[in-house]
Amino acid sequence: MERYFHLSERKTDVRTEFVAGFTTFLTMAYIIAVNPIILSSTGMPKEALFTSTILAAGFTTLLMGFYANLPFALASGMGLNAFFAAVCNAGLLKGVPNGWQIALCAVLFDGIIFIILSLSRIRSMIVYAIPVNLKRAVSVGIGLFITTIGLELSGLIVIKDNRMSLGSLSNPAAVLAIIGLIITAILMHKKVKGSLLWGILITSVISWIYAGIIGAGNAANFGIFMPAWNRLISLPPSIAPIAFKFNFNGIFNLGMMAVVFGFLFVDMFDTIGTFIGCAQKAQLVDEKGNMTEKDTARGLLVDAIGTTLGACLGVSTVTTYIESAAGIAEGGRTGLSSVITGLFFMVALFFSTIFTSIPGAATAPALIIVGLLMFSVVKDIDISEDWTEAIPAFLTIIVMPLAYSISDGIVFGIVSYTILKLLAGKTRDISPTMYVLSIIFIAYLLYR
Repeated sequence: MERYFHLSERKTDVRTEFVAGFTTFLTMAYIIAVNPIILSSTGMPKEALFTSTILAAGFTTLLMGFYANLPFALASGMGLNAFFAAVCNAGLLKGVPNGWQIALCAVLFDGIIFIILSLSRIRSMIVYAIPVNLKRAVSVGIGLFITTIGLELSGLIVIKDNRMSLGSLSNPAAVLAIIGLIITAILMHKKVKGSLLWGILITSVISWIYAGIIGAGNAANFGIFMPAWNRLISLPPSIAPIAFKFNFNGIFNLGMMAVVFGFLFVDMFDTIGTFIGCAQKAQLVDEKGNMTEKDTARGLLVDAIGTTLGACLGVSTVTTYIESAAGIAEGGRTGLSSVITGLFFMVALFFSTIFTSIPGAATAPALIIVGLLMFSVVKDIDISEDWTEAIPAFLTIIVMPLAYSISDGIVFGIVSYTILKLLAGKTRDISPTMYVLSIIFIAYLLYR
C-alpha cells in the first residue's frame, strides 16, 4: 500500500485513509436511496436503479482510487439526475414511450465527449487557466455550498418555492442534527481521531432509538427510519431492465443535442470546481492552486469514464462528489480512501437496510463542519486593493450557494474576471483560454 498509494509522501497512513473513506461513504450514502426515487419517476424500475446506482458509484470510485490515486468519490450527481427526470417528464421526451432510453443516450454521448476532451487535455487546460485567486474562491464557495446542503438535509434550513428560510425545531430531524453538530464539535475540539465519522455513527444510533422508541410511528414522516434488522442481508436486484437500454432513434435532433450540451456543461464545470476545491483542501496543489498534470489528467479521465459507465448501467450522469471533502477533512490524501469508499458501496449492495437508514440529520453535521474547514481558505484570497481580483472572487463564492450550483459560480467568476481585467487594461492577466471560456459563458447566460 505504501508503494502503490505513496502514503508517507502525502503524510497519511492506512488507518487515516480507512476512516476518511468510510466517512466519505457515509456522507454520500443517501444517493443509494434518493437516486432510484428520482429516476424511477421516468418509468425506470426502482429495484434495478438501486443496484445500478451502487455499481456505478462503486466501480468509478475504485477506479479513481487505483488509477488516479486521488481521494475523490463519484456517484450519480444530484441535480443532474433531476435534470434527467425533467427531460423525460416535462421536457422534450414528455409522453414519449420509454423516453428514458433516449435520455440515457444523451448521457452516453456526454461521457464519450468527456473522454475525448480529457484525453486531449482540454479539460486540464481549463483547470490550469483559472487564476489562483478564483481557485481559492471556488474552494470557499464550495464550502458555503456544502454547508447549505447540510443545513437543508438537517431541516434547519428549508428551501421552498425557490426561497430559503429557517426550519422549525418541531422537526425532530433538525433537533437530531443540532445534537450531532454539538457531538461532532466536541469531538473535534478534543482532537479525537475520526471525529466526523464518530459524529455520524453516534447521531445515527440516536436517530434509530428515536425511530424505534420515542417517535415510533411518526419518525418516518421526517425521514428517520429504524433499520429492518430481520432482513439485514439481501441480494441485489438485477440491472437487466435498464442496463444498455439505449434508443438512438430520437437522439439526433437539435433539441436533444441541446440536452447533451446541458449535461456536458453542468457536469464539466461542477467537476472542475469539485476538483479544485477538494484538491486544495487535501493540499495536493502547488502555489498556483494546480494539481500535477498527471493527477489532473487521470482524475478527469476517470470522471469521464464514470459518466459513460453510468449510462451503460442505466443511471444518469456520474460525477465527482463534493462530499469527498468530508473524507479529506478526516485526513484522506490518497486513492486508498477512495478504494475504501468504493468497497463500502459494494458492501452496501447486500446491506442496504442499514446504509439507507442513516438519516440526513446524521450526515448533515459533518457537511456543515466540512463547509467551515473549506471556508478557511478565504484568508488566502487577496482582496485588499485590487478590485479586479476581489469582485470576481466574491461573485464566485456567493453565487454557488445562492444559485445552488458550482458551475454557475464558476461562470460568474470567470466572466467578471475577464471583463474587469479587460476594462482595467490588465490584459496580461487574461489567458487565451479565459477569453474563450468567457465568450462561451456569456452565450450560456444569454440562452440558458
